[in-house]
Amino acid sequence: MASDTIEKGDIVWLEYDAWTVNPNGTQTLFDTTHDEVAKKEGKFEEKKVYIESPVVVGKGRLFEGLDTALTGAKIGERKEVVIPAEKGAGVRDPRLVELKTEREFLRQEIDPEVGMAVSISGKRGIVTAVSAGRVRVDFNNPLAGKTLKYIVTPVRKAKTQEERVRAVIEMDYGLGEQFKIHLEDGASEIQLPDVCKTDEKWFVSKFRVVADLRELTELKTIQFVEEYEKKETKPEAAPPPEAEAAKAAAEPATPAETKPRKKATATKPKPTRRAAKGEAAAPREKAPEEL
Repeated sequence: MASDTIEKGDIVWLEYDAWTVNPNGTQTLFDTTHDEVAKKEGKFEEKKVYIESPVVVGKGRLFEGLDTALTGAKIGERKEVVIPAEKGAGVRDPRLVELKTEREFLRQEIDPEVGMAVSISGKRGIVTAVSAGRVRVDFNNPLAGKTLKYIVTPVRKAKTQEERVRAVIEMDYGLGEQFKIHLEDGASEIQLPDVCKTDEKWFVSKFRVVADLRELTELKTIQFVEEYEKKETKPEAAPPPEAEAAKAAAEPATPAETKPRKKATATKPKPTRRAAKGEAAAPREKAPEEL
């Protein structure tokens, strides 16, 4: 039976509330897995899914202070961790605050505004000022220089190979439960859900998924499968003979031959020729109402 103690390299699912500790002692929520906490702090996002999140422990994927606190912890153990800046997002580096020309943003069809997250020259940053054709961008981590506080509970850890594979997909892309996974003798066949077939995010995330599966699992080969199924249209079933007989009995009988009624026209009828003497008169054509 697998141990409930978290060790280096384990993949665990965390529930947490994460705060920055301000100089005046107040706290500001910057991340959480609980929707009720997000609503209470005015940080709720409609498009975000609030659910426990898988992480890799002891591999440098987390802030150093959080990594250290989780290593050796027990599943289900609630911990409160205060992390100084140097063991969190690092100290602020003034050299990472740069001035850019507004023209650089306009070429990308971006109208820069203070507080906007942008990507320039492959680096992500936050616009902190816009004036006189110049834009100041801070490329420091938004949490750099701040003391962090986590209230965290590891709720479970991946114990099987399939759980590890699914957790990697969830970490690097999302929708881990929608992938169909077949594992055999160190080989994996992973069937993609329909959403991946047209999702640009998947095209980028796939390489990260492969790299992490190679590092964090014992898989030797990784195969992704896209399945397209032709949907056959079912032919209409013929009604049973009893139904046909009942339908025929319900319909009124019609004459074998029926002449179509003439349509009214705006033209005058042609005059009829009088029969010559000794010639039999042509039978008079009956009016429709006399038939």
